[in-house]
Amino acid sequence: VQLVESGGGLVQPGGSLRLSCAASGFTFSSFAMSWHRQAPGKERELVAAVSSSGGLINYADSMKGRCTISRDNTKNTVYLQMNSLKPEDTAMYYCRSTRGGEDYWGKGTLVTVSS
Repeated sequence: VQLVESGGGLVQPGGSLRLSCAASGFTFSSFAMSWHRQAPGKERELVAAVSSSGGLINYADSMKGRCTISRDNTKNTVYLQMNSLKPEDTAMYYCRSTRGGEDYWGKGTLVTVSS
């Protein structure tokens, strides 16, 4: 099982980034997918989640209205479009897949929001 995040980087406040998570080694379309983040000195928190079919989506209050999670089950990829980024969005962003007792994490991609 592999989850490989990409798309992180340095962006100015107010900017946008699109994160991608490419999955392999499992039946992607039967797993729920989510994005989480962990800022220095803070606990890891949920950013957004999408059900296996894409029909159910949930956002953390901190990012609601500023991000969109989507998935392409034909490409085994989940995306996180983030807009109006703030310095407090600076964190390592992780991709996660879950189904019942199965739980997999990627290694993360760093997002830094700074002028």
